[in-house]
Amino acid sequence: MGSVTAAGEAVARIAYLASDVVLSVQPALSIDSEFSAHLHALTAQKLPGIVAKTGAEVQPLRTNVDPLLSAFQPLQSGKLVSVTTSSSILLSSVPHLYKLAQYPIVLHVSLHPTDYPDYSEITSIRQSAFTFLQSETLQEAQDIALSAHALAIKSGKGVIHFFDISNSANDNAIRIEDRELVRNALDVDAARSLPLLGFGASSLYVDGGRRADITESNLPIVHTHRGQNHVPKATTEKSTPKTGSRDASSVGSSVRDSSADSRPSMSSMTSVDSTTTRLVSSEDIINFLTGIWSQIQSATGRIYLPFEYSGPANAESALFIFGSTGLFVDEIQAPGSSAEFASVGIITARLYRPWLGTKLIESIPPTIRRIAVLEQIRRKTTKWGPVLLDLLSTLRTGSSAAGVPLIVGHQLGYLEPATARQALRGIFQNLNSPSPVQNLEVGIAGGRKQTAREFQLQQPNAENAYMKILDQVFGQRLHVANRQDDADAGVSATIAANPEFGFGSLLARMDHRKRFIGEVQKAAKGQDFVTDVPQRWLSNWALNAEDTTKANSMAQEVIARLATDGSRLASQLLSSKGLFFKESQWLIGSDAWAYDLGSSGVHHVIASGANVNMLIIDSQPYSERAAADAARRKKDIGLYAMNFGNAYVASVAVYSSYIQVLEAMIEADAFDGPSVVVAYLPYNKEDDSALTVLQETKKAVDLGYWPLYRWNPGNDEKEEPSFQLDSERIKQELEEFLRRDNHLSQLMRRSPEFSANLSGSYGSEVRALQKRKAKDAYNAMLEGLYGAPMTVLFASDNGNAESLARRLGNRGRARGLKTLVMAMDDYPVEDLAGEENVVLITSTAGQGEFPQNGLAFWNAIKDTADLDLSPIRFAVFALGDSHYWPRKEDKIYYNKPGKDLDSRVAFLGGKRLTDVGFGDDQDPDGYQTGYGEWEPKLWQALGVDKVEGLPEEQPPITNEDIKLQSNYLRGTIAEGLADTTTGAIAAPDQQLTKFHGTYMQDDRDLRDERKAQGLEPAYSFMIRCRLPGGVATPSQWMQMDAISSSCGNETMKLTTRQTFQFHGVVKGKLRPAMRAINKALMTTIAACGDVNRNVMCSSMPEKSAYHRDVHQVSAKISEHLLPSTTAYHEIWLKDEDDKKTQIAGDAIVDHEPLYGPTYLPRKFKITIAIPPHNDTDVYAHDVGLIAIRGANGRLEGFNVLAGGGMGVTHNNKKTYPRTGSMLGYASADKIHYVCEKIMVVQRDHGDRKNRKHARLKYTMDDMGVDVFRGKVEDLLGYKFEEPRHFEFKSNIDTFGWQKDETGQNHFTFFIENGRIEDTAEFPMRTGLREIAKVHKGEFRLTGNQHLILSNVRDDELENIKDMMKQYKLDNVQFSGLRLSSSACVAFPTCGLAMAESERYLPELITKLEGCLEETGLKQDSIVMRMTGCPNGCARPWLAEVAFVGKAYGAYNMYLGGGYHGQRLNKLYRSSIQEDEILDIMKPLLKRYAQERKEGERFGDFTIRIGMIKPTTEGKTFHDDVAEEESATLLSSPALQTPYPSTEPKTAAARARVVERMDPEDRDADDTVRELIAGALAEVRAKHAGAWCLRRSLSTVQPARRSGKRKMGLGPGAGTTEPSIRVCAGISGPLEPLDLSSESTLAASALASRLIRNPHPTATQLRLPSSPHPYTIPPHSAFYLSIITPQSAAGFSAAASALHPTSSSTAGPGQFDFILLDPPWANRSVRRSRSYQTSEAEETDPLDALQGMLGRHIPRHGLVGCWVTNKAASKRQALEAFRAWDVGLVEQWVWVKTTVKGEPVTAVDGIWRKPYEMLLLGRRRGREEDGGEVGEARDRGGVVRRVILGVPDLHSRKPCLKELVAPMMEDRGMYRGLEIFARNLTTGYCAWGDEVLRFNWGGHWSRVDVADVGSASLHTPESG
Repeated sequence: MGSVTAAGEAVARIAYLASDVVLSVQPALSIDSEFSAHLHALTAQKLPGIVAKTGAEVQPLRTNVDPLLSAFQPLQSGKLVSVTTSSSILLSSVPHLYKLAQYPIVLHVSLHPTDYPDYSEITSIRQSAFTFLQSETLQEAQDIALSAHALAIKSGKGVIHFFDISNSANDNAIRIEDRELVRNALDVDAARSLPLLGFGASSLYVDGGRRADITESNLPIVHTHRGQNHVPKATTEKSTPKTGSRDASSVGSSVRDSSADSRPSMSSMTSVDSTTTRLVSSEDIINFLTGIWSQIQSATGRIYLPFEYSGPANAESALFIFGSTGLFVDEIQAPGSSAEFASVGIITARLYRPWLGTKLIESIPPTIRRIAVLEQIRRKTTKWGPVLLDLLSTLRTGSSAAGVPLIVGHQLGYLEPATARQALRGIFQNLNSPSPVQNLEVGIAGGRKQTAREFQLQQPNAENAYMKILDQVFGQRLHVANRQDDADAGVSATIAANPEFGFGSLLARMDHRKRFIGEVQKAAKGQDFVTDVPQRWLSNWALNAEDTTKANSMAQEVIARLATDGSRLASQLLSSKGLFFKESQWLIGSDAWAYDLGSSGVHHVIASGANVNMLIIDSQPYSERAAADAARRKKDIGLYAMNFGNAYVASVAVYSSYIQVLEAMIEADAFDGPSVVVAYLPYNKEDDSALTVLQETKKAVDLGYWPLYRWNPGNDEKEEPSFQLDSERIKQELEEFLRRDNHLSQLMRRSPEFSANLSGSYGSEVRALQKRKAKDAYNAMLEGLYGAPMTVLFASDNGNAESLARRLGNRGRARGLKTLVMAMDDYPVEDLAGEENVVLITSTAGQGEFPQNGLAFWNAIKDTADLDLSPIRFAVFALGDSHYWPRKEDKIYYNKPGKDLDSRVAFLGGKRLTDVGFGDDQDPDGYQTGYGEWEPKLWQALGVDKVEGLPEEQPPITNEDIKLQSNYLRGTIAEGLADTTTGAIAAPDQQLTKFHGTYMQDDRDLRDERKAQGLEPAYSFMIRCRLPGGVATPSQWMQMDAISSSCGNETMKLTTRQTFQFHGVVKGKLRPAMRAINKALMTTIAACGDVNRNVMCSSMPEKSAYHRDVHQVSAKISEHLLPSTTAYHEIWLKDEDDKKTQIAGDAIVDHEPLYGPTYLPRKFKITIAIPPHNDTDVYAHDVGLIAIRGANGRLEGFNVLAGGGMGVTHNNKKTYPRTGSMLGYASADKIHYVCEKIMVVQRDHGDRKNRKHARLKYTMDDMGVDVFRGKVEDLLGYKFEEPRHFEFKSNIDTFGWQKDETGQNHFTFFIENGRIEDTAEFPMRTGLREIAKVHKGEFRLTGNQHLILSNVRDDELENIKDMMKQYKLDNVQFSGLRLSSSACVAFPTCGLAMAESERYLPELITKLEGCLEETGLKQDSIVMRMTGCPNGCARPWLAEVAFVGKAYGAYNMYLGGGYHGQRLNKLYRSSIQEDEILDIMKPLLKRYAQERKEGERFGDFTIRIGMIKPTTEGKTFHDDVAEEESATLLSSPALQTPYPSTEPKTAAARARVVERMDPEDRDADDTVRELIAGALAEVRAKHAGAWCLRRSLSTVQPARRSGKRKMGLGPGAGTTEPSIRVCAGISGPLEPLDLSSESTLAASALASRLIRNPHPTATQLRLPSSPHPYTIPPHSAFYLSIITPQSAAGFSAAASALHPTSSSTAGPGQFDFILLDPPWANRSVRRSRSYQTSEAEETDPLDALQGMLGRHIPRHGLVGCWVTNKAASKRQALEAFRAWDVGLVEQWVWVKTTVKGEPVTAVDGIWRKPYEMLLLGRRRGREEDGGEVGEARDRGGVVRRVILGVPDLHSRKPCLKELVAPMMEDRGMYRGLEIFARNLTTGYCAWGDEVLRFNWGGHWSRVDVADVGSASLHTPESG
């Protein structure tokens, strides 16, 4: 059984089991309390609770957010609530405690500070009507925590359980709680019968009217404020506490060893029935508590009393300790102190309130004459301590035959352990003196002086963003009055950080400056200066002292004049020279200030009218819980301040609009009066990533939860609007405020585009109404039609499922059916049961997830239990890709949504029209193959399969149709732009706008939230400019920057196509943006679409003249291949009068001489590279031009490459990346014609039917390079010349300053992933804008997404450098990996993204940079790229290491690309997540650092060491990948029906057999039968399909076994299983052997030695005579030997070699988990020779392990042993457990079933049972003395679990690695060992003579299994 080592853990476990909700109060969300880490661990393990069956809901709360407010809402909804907290919140929570005391809430309070706890936190609230319980030891913490919960339930009142955690810090570990005891003590039925009581309208701070009453039958009832009585069902036993020997009662209570097993008899119980009600009294509390403690005593023997005395029965003196008892108890019980303190007792209060004087008198021996009261009270507010007064009032009034003891009070301070005995002597010396001193101080009062505060208040890292902005804006002017790093003498950090303190300090500061101004005015009028110069300056300054700008600009001059004057008055004024500057004064606070505004400093600041600025940071993430929990009473500070009318108010969010934050702070500082800037920074933990904060911010702003606005009441005087809305949506409360003063109508008139969004408070009811209207309208339309109804519901992400559903609907309509086609989420689920025929069509998203527009529908039917679908008939068709998840463990994701739908609808009663159909992208016609087979079955089932005269079906509209019908790219774009009812445009127009340089997108971070609010997606547009060669002027840069602010999302993206890109442009701003771009003499036409796109050119800063030549060619090619349509100018650039057209190009008429009406089959890209730099990836494009320089150093011509391309579809091997093929050389003057002719050949011969096969790369491979070259040459009229020599040395940029041949300077900035934006840490965009204002050269954008500041003259250089330094733009000191990285945009705007890219790659690199530093690779360039999908925007296929998104958080990893961009990489691992990426990359980087050759690049290294094979051409990209498609383990046919019965035929025969059975077998059968029956019923209730996945059947013949064991392989090959035989005499050990990525060894080399795979990937082990290799899993090891006493020694040595050092949980050679599968004696199995068993009945297969295995089991190590259903094997296993000091903690039953879920034999059978069992035991710690091990542990309750499964080949056992992980202390890193293993497990070691058996390749199939996971398979072949 597990153990508990800390009081916080013991309490947390009880609270979790006994609550519905646990409020975990922490100093900060990223800092754990004594309880929180344990609570989070329990939540992660999904441990079921006693009260909450699925486990308690744990809510983390910060100490400073009034955490007890969060208790009211769950209490109101009838939940049992507990709180785990430190004592620091108690005093501030007093207003809540008085009300909470009347509810069954439990507060577990750890007294702080931990080195010297302050018990005054408890005494100060002792009158709050709570019951107070105290624990001291670790065991008591567990028991009293349980008592507190049980008491709260029984009494209906609040309980506070408090303890000093340091008191039990050195206690021995205890066992985890007994769940059965917890269940019995809590009386869960009574808990569930507690009434559901609300608060009504009462205040949180006054009496709410609730009272816990009780009837005379002891049933707690409750009076609400409405006068209703509620009586729970539970009964209560009234008990009389045991009053035996005082010695006996002291055992196991206050004494340190509280676990003694005395077990006295239980107290007698009586009950009295009556109907009279009264308040719950103190007597009731003690009666309830006595009953609870009696239950604990009965189960454990531990005794608890209200007051506990320990010591001799005849003691004369006693200590009553209300404080830390540990030191005194330890000292009194120490061996050397027995004589000195022999007659001393100790009294402690277990029940502190209610204070029961009679119980105290009962507990004190009559011989006691003197009592020293020790009170650990740090805040002494009265002369006499509260506990001393309690004792005096009790003992002075109580009756005592021996008289009243002398009571002497002492104040207990901090004591060092070494001074405890001295302190005790002093206490007793005072106590025994004739005139004892009262209130004598013992120890150091107030605690250790040098003790640091436990939790230093500090600003969370996330919130530093706002502080940095303040510092940037105000610089030295900034003064933060409550800055947390300031030193305030004598003031605590908590006080110094609050608004009242800060406001007071600011008032004092302002008053000081006001006095100073008066002094200056007086001085200016006097004659005390040496000259009259200071007077003039001082007079002028005094007139402007309150004008920030003027005062600060004059201050330096005034100070300078005073400094030169030399007079006494000048010196006096200079002593306060800082006051000449007018500060920007701020208070910084958190949303904790928002809970009680009326009495907080916020109110005082606003009401005062003082010129003070407040920045209040709200960190509450947008969530349903925050919205629902109105009882928390968190106020809107912004609205509160606006209602005063005298304050400037702004609501800002730095992760939404950086510019708005700057504007708000500047305006707040300028406003003369109080200013409140409420700043949003949502996080769940203070160390949340910026990405998490960004996503939460976007949700809150977009949905109106956090509106962005500025309110300036001073604008009224200027006749300007007071209110400025900076976001598009506002919440209802703000709307009401604006309406009140008519500001809303003003705003709508000023910004009419906002009006549709301003007034809406959207919710789920709006969404429901939309669904209802849509369906009702459709039904009305169908009323007049005839035929059976067919409802087609689809869920589709990429449109395939939707188009299929609509086509099916059309076909059904043609067959006479009344069809309705809707997205699943648009359909009201409650109507589903009323349908007749339902067809569900779904695609597959991510890791087997539902598409977005079907997720809510699925969640609704998945979670419902009362939806009866028996009236409907249904069919399901699913679309997926069987190769998308190639790993075996991921196969379940294939078509998972369709399978789940089919299974769930059938479970709810639906009747299948036909079996679920599967569309597979891997089929010859993709999903159409499976659909073509499925649809006819559907028509047949509906009876409409023989309809004649069906109309001819129109073919689907393709992109070619759209282009042809578009009238040269016009379509209906103009009409779509004019439609203000939606932010979108029509689907065909979405294709056409690409030609105009813009894509429609939506913000995917907001999809779910907007959908839940009934809103359409947050549509916006991406605009890409056409910028040949990537060269822009400073003026163009500033214009692009302005566009990003006025029309975009305040950022710019420098793309891998060397141009500008804008995101977040809403439809209404598209035309203004296009016009602004045109005004900058740039354009966007042909930046996207099926045309030649932006022509790229190397940046080449060091050769400016040469670069100029090449750049001119790029511009010439771009212009030559520009489309001729005038549609662009008509749509985007016409003036309002529609007469004059602004044209940047030369288009005149509408015809396309180059392109024709259908343009090109697909996109066409051209790039130019200038050797030695391949910074534009010249091999990756349709046309790649390699510039050749002539003898004169100028451009001569180009080598021409063609056929490059990056786009790929995951797992579609017909798609692949390709590098360009060399066509030859062409001169510079003809190159634009060469590009034209290549494009024309592609235009005429490219595939226009299949867009996945339409790029030039496929055209060239289909034709052949020579044929293609010939066609181009035919059009040119001449042949290409032989290519010229060239050499590439790099494809990355050169950062920093360079000087060209003309003396001009160039600086390459590092722009991570091309994103130009301002952040609090890095104002990049502002800096570049400021530089553009003074720069006279040009900006060059690079193909790697960086930026070059070009042509800086020497005389401008210093100024530019100063500006770069000011804005931190001069930093290029990053790791070589980061400088060589690149990522596409991906989330949130790219609709194709499957995973993060731009937002994630920097984080991943950060996690690798530590390894780079360690290995000396920090400066080495390694090209790493990441994309969110396989379309290849960042050209990942050429990187040395690349990660391509597969699903959210999952990536395919590619290795082996050429450093110069000349070679494609290859797939290394599929669908891996961050932990796997790091596990692979870190060892690989270390290996690269150690083993690389001189000058060897990373990509080349991975090929040389055999990790990856080189990709020689695009067509071989998918060949020889390092990760083959996952193999499938071959199996035996799944059982369809149970085995025939072999049971006795008659009752008499059965009785005779039963009589001969082992009695233990008979007893066990009953328990197991009940357990299995319950498990079968539970699974059947939740699962309606087959009980196993589809199988591939094995044809392998087992190796023949002979009686002799010998080395070598068994006979046969092919499908005959080899057998590696091991001689019994070999005991080793031999040296351990580490395998390489592929090893060939003789069988003899494997025996009796440790073989290891040290790599993070699987390796292949080949034996010379075996046709198949053995696959050795990552980080696994094996020891191949027969298990005998002789071989055990060899294994022990091997284990020490495997684990030579200790881990956090295990010592050298030890394993945290050991699993045994012994070959128990079994005659039937021995006859079949399927696998080895013990050769004789009496043989114990564990004999060889008894003497040695114990040394390999660490303290608390877990041991598992499979046993048969016979008691004999269980006895043998438990005997071994005893030998190893292992106690039984769990017993798992593995039940073997058929595919239909029937046990393979009768559960109550005699001869043959359908189950085996796994015994799990845990080793005891050495300190756990006494008690029994083995089966005896069952007394404390052995956990029993059931595993259900269809048996596999030779009854292979289930893999337990994931199942036991939750039982491990370190789930991810624990050490595992399998003994008698027949296969290897990743990360484990295996020992036995068959360890490699099922790792042999012959047991695995590489054939893909299409229907893995199907839930409707019923044949043996697919079972």
